[in-house]
Amino acid sequence: MDSSDALMARFLALHPRTIDLSLGRLERLLVRLNHPERRLPPVIHVAGTNGKGSTIAFMRAILEAGGLAAHVYTSPHLVRFHERIRIGAIGGGHFVPEERLAEALARCEAANGGEPITVFEITTAAALLLFSEAPADVLLLEVGLGGRVDATNVIDRPAAAVVTPIGRDHAEYLGDTVEAVATEKAGIFKRGCPAVIAAQDYAEADAVLCRQAAAIGATPVVVGNQDFSVHEENGRFVYQDETDLFDLPLPRLAGRHQLTNAATAIAALRVAGFGDIGVAAVEAGLRNVDWPGRLQRLTRGRLADMAPAGAELWLDGGHNVDGGRILAAAMADLGERSDVPLVLIAGLLGTKDAEGFLRNFVGLARGLVAVPISGQMAARPAEEIARIAADVGLSAQVASGVEAALEGLANTAFEQPPRILICGSLYLAGAVLMANGTPPT
Repeated sequence: MDSSDALMARFLALHPRTIDLSLGRLERLLVRLNHPERRLPPVIHVAGTNGKGSTIAFMRAILEAGGLAAHVYTSPHLVRFHERIRIGAIGGGHFVPEERLAEALARCEAANGGEPITVFEITTAAALLLFSEAPADVLLLEVGLGGRVDATNVIDRPAAAVVTPIGRDHAEYLGDTVEAVATEKAGIFKRGCPAVIAAQDYAEADAVLCRQAAAIGATPVVVGNQDFSVHEENGRFVYQDETDLFDLPLPRLAGRHQLTNAATAIAALRVAGFGDIGVAAVEAGLRNVDWPGRLQRLTRGRLADMAPAGAELWLDGGHNVDGGRILAAAMADLGERSDVPLVLIAGLLGTKDAEGFLRNFVGLARGLVAVPISGQMAARPAEEIARIAADVGLSAQVASGVEAALEGLANTAFEQPPRILICGSLYLAGAVLMANGTPPT
């Protein structure tokens, strides 16, 4: 049998000459596969610009702590494609094994019959096929791009459709205004199904989402108002809805924004039919949740050992303007608790707003070391990143890679051991985790 890598390389030849964002190609394939999308456990469908993966990670951790099995579909991956497809099991799921993935991809290739289709569409079909053939209590399904015409939007009646905070990203496909992006994301709402709307950073996004939910006949559930509310109090996480109030530990995932993601996860589970999961499972889920490459502190591994003595080493794959704002706020919070020099090691793609991302750190970061992202044709040259950083007011230098950057910082005199943040790209985050010897599991 061909490997999954070989199969996906062949799929590239089937890519349509022009990308017309639609569901027609995938729906044709699903018919030939006998509709695996109709043979799934209850689905919680998640769209948004930022926080999708963290919200899903919270839901998975809570469900598994409650003794349930959760399938999970996310993208992109950090190190290996298999991370995108987690097969649920009681006590904790696992990434799809190579043999099962290759077999599912081969079945999809045969059913597709050489017709035009994108790689994301055919791999989504394979994921749905795998999930339909393995028992689980729920499928946590992350949108790839947008929502309305995303390949995952073939689910007719999700147990809940969730939209996390919206910002501007992928303007070439979704539009260059928050309202346009919100309209595309709201395309996952379905008549008669709960539409869970996370606390939004932009009032216009909130207005569009609520309006679209009402128009389609979905049942809007807004996190952050009278439906579901959350706040931090005396170092605890207080969650309240119409029937319950939970006094919970702060989430394991760092950053104030994770309170929003955790609250959205709890709300989504409760309206999707999992409200009988006890508070003990919610507490355990918040304590045990894991989401690599998102404000992750690296405390062991080869790269961690290269950092200056006593330094903190953090990793985050955020790459858009709003992700940078959230990340800078998290660094500022850490700075209030422990005021040490902050230094960025940054690599970014040319398709992202590097100036907007880096501007968030002006006045916060002591300096920046720009690095290339090896193996990525769309990566910005390190020299270009350094120039953009200098233009916005950050002291910048260049290194040949993350290892060279860490070596340089280890030989730099700091008044206190620094806090080092590696950031700017999920591709960079994946490369760092691989080089560190701590890939996702």
